[in-house]
Amino acid sequence: MPGESIETEAVLPATAKRIYDAWLDADDHAAMTGGAASSEGALLGARFTAWDGYIEGRHLLLEPGRTIVQAWRTTDFPPGAADSRLEVRLSRAARGTRVTILHSRIPPSQGASYREGWREHYFEPMRRFFAAEARRTARSARPSRVKAGTARPTARRRGARTRRR
Repeated sequence: MPGESIETEAVLPATAKRIYDAWLDADDHAAMTGGAASSEGALLGARFTAWDGYIEGRHLLLEPGRTIVQAWRTTDFPPGAADSRLEVRLSRAARGTRVTILHSRIPPSQGASYREGWREHYFEPMRRFFAAEARRTARSARPSRVKAGTARPTARRRGARTRRR
């Protein structure tokens, strides 16, 4: 049964390495999508779940920072349906990384639903997650705004001045 195939993509404000690592790490995957995830690690054949157990599968091919291929299914697959094949391709883009989802062998009549699901439940929350992460990184990299010699005296120094009088 060949099933349906879809392709969708988005440019996300993060490096390919960061997106790859977050996709495969249970805690980061949960943080970037909003649904609980589990993972046996970034190893071929390792099992994973996502979106509170709605998604499950195993890793078929891993090319760090470039490609993730998974056997993938949801609880919406009909009984006895084979796993679908999910390929996540990561490539450099002007403002981050282009994430291309190639999802094949989807059970008949479910393709449009998964296309929308990738946009709504992955790309949009991932965009917010990585943008917030970039803002935090930029804030922590900024130099201090206090000029040398302009800092207000600490309570200890103020107290020391008072005792001298």
